[in-house]
Parts: sequence; C-alpha cells; structure tokens
Amino acid sequence: MEIGVILFPPLGKTAQTAEMIEGLGLASMLLPDSQNLAPEVWGQLMLAAAATSKLQLGPGVTNSVTRDAAVTASAALSLQMQSGGRAVLAIGRGDSSVQRIGKHQDPVASFERYLQVVQGYLSGEAVDRDGVESRLEWMRHAKVPKVPVEVAATGRRVIEVAARRADRICFAVGAHPDHVAEVLEHARSAARAAGRDPNSLRYGAFVNAVIHPDIDAGRKGVRGTAATFARFSAFKGSKLDQLPAPLRDAARYLRAHYDMREHTRAGAAHAAGLSDDFVDWFAIVGPAERALPRFRQLAALGLDFCRVVPGSIDMPRDIAAASLVNLANDIVPVLRG
Repeated sequence: MEIGVILFPPLGKTAQTAEMIEGLGLASMLLPDSQNLAPEVWGQLMLAAAATSKLQLGPGVTNSVTRDAAVTASAALSLQMQSGGRAVLAIGRGDSSVQRIGKHQDPVASFERYLQVVQGYLSGEAVDRDGVESRLEWMRHAKVPKVPVEVAATGRRVIEVAARRADRICFAVGAHPDHVAEVLEHARSAARAAGRDPNSLRYGAFVNAVIHPDIDAGRKGVRGTAATFARFSAFKGSKLDQLPAPLRDAARYLRAHYDMREHTRAGAAHAAGLSDDFVDWFAIVGPAERALPRFRQLAALGLDFCRVVPGSIDMPRDIAAASLVNLANDIVPVLRG
C-alpha cells in the first residue's frame, strides 16, 4: 500500500516541501484547492513537479463548482506533461472553496455529468458543450499517459458515481477498518453493477494521522482535520442512522456545531467537542507501535493507497515535523515491503 500526504505547505515553500516529501520516501503529495485559504493550486503543483522526479502530484481535492470541466482537464494534462506522467486529478463536489464564495456543493447528478465531461476531455474525445463540439485541441502534442481521475467519496451515492466514472476512489470515511471495509465492498459492488471490473479501479482512503510518542499531543494535533473529515458524513441528505455508532454520534454533533470559520483548526470549539474515544476510532494517533497495526489493517483490506492528512493546520510545527518523519521511517517502509 502506497502512502502519500495531503497538506498545506508553508507559503513560498512548496518546491522545498515537495523535495522533502519525496526525500522521505512518500509516494504522493496533494495540495488543497481552496482559493480563499491557500495559493492557486495548479501553479503550486507545477512548482512541486519541477522540484521532484518521482512524487505523484495533484489537487487535494479540486471540485466541480469553481472550475469549468475544460479548465480542470487542461490544468491536469498540463501537470501531467510537466511532471512526466505523475499527475492525479483528485476531485470532489466542493467544500471550503465553494462555501467561501457563497455557493453550495454540486448535486450528485451534476457531479456525475462533470466527471463524464472531464473524462472525455482527458481521453482525447470531443464532448458536447451546449451544442459546441469541444475538445482539448492541444492534446495531440501531449505524449503522456491519460491522467487518472480520483474521486473523493463519502456517501453511498457518490461512491456509486465514482465506481461508474472514476479511475480511482479515495474514501473519506475515517480509518476504522470495519467501516472502510464496508464502503470498499459497496464500491466494488457498484462497479460490478455498472458493468466494470472492480479490479480495474484503484482504491484508497484519507487517513487523519499524527505519529508521535505523546498520544495526547497526537490527539490534539489531529482533532481539527478529524472533525473536518467526519463532517463529510454529516452533509445534507446523509442518512446518519446508517452510520456506525461512533461516527453517527459525531456527525450529528458536527452537523449542529461545525463552524466553517474555524475550518480544519484543532483549536476550534467544534473540534474540542469530539471525544478522545472518537478521535482514536476515526483517526490514527500515537507512537509507531500503536499506529502501524492500524495501517496494516487498512492494507489488508486491499487498499492500494492512503492519503495521510498529517494533523491540523494550527498544530505545533515540531509535532507536525516529527509526525512526518515517524510516518516515513516507521510506517512507509513496512507497508511498502
């Protein structure tokens, strides 16, 4: 199982951060596409591509609301060329990038249509855009493999869309192996129902993790993004009663209390309202000997990759740095082997 990260690099340090992540032996680095909270993602990814030679790169994640499908496909193909085939187009229905401009998540049906159009562009096809035959005309000069489309999925309907339209699915449901196993089987069943071979897709999971000898420090560090990712199970239309009890209770709480002004912050009041037991259930925290069995359980499910979310945006820098080093030294080599 490959291990990568999704993170906010320090401003002006994207190239250096990418070099560091590659040097640590991690497989991928995704950068947030949230225009009000971080610099323009595709420009930052180009800087990362120029500074590395092996690292897979992509947005973590872009969305189907703020960018036209042709713009997204052209940007992803540009990154694929610049990186020599290391791009991945990770995409969802929108979160902070959408909220910060007064819009809402893309409806599921609209999101599926967007994926179809993006896949058409990236496959070199002409797509119908309001009666106009549209294609990436410069693509004939791009001698690179097709960019894989990876959908960030939480709810059952989005998982089904991903199983029909994506090349990869990355589950945003936490790190408890029983729950991940359940959604993984649902994705495989949805692929079969769509006439696809489930083994033709790659499967992964977003994992909130702080690998640190001080368990309490790890919990504090991861709490903000654990709240963010748990909240995805609380979006409008989600059937909370179908969730595992720990996630059901947390999602119900976050639906009522999540404050987008404190998005991803460990110090947020809504994050403080999550119990230590839930954080331990949903995320992976503590020293390597405590964390490694959790990662091994995910690998045993048949996941191809994990996108580690290494703590919250306001966690202490020394804990964040130590966690990355511990992840690289104590977790990655075992899972790679």
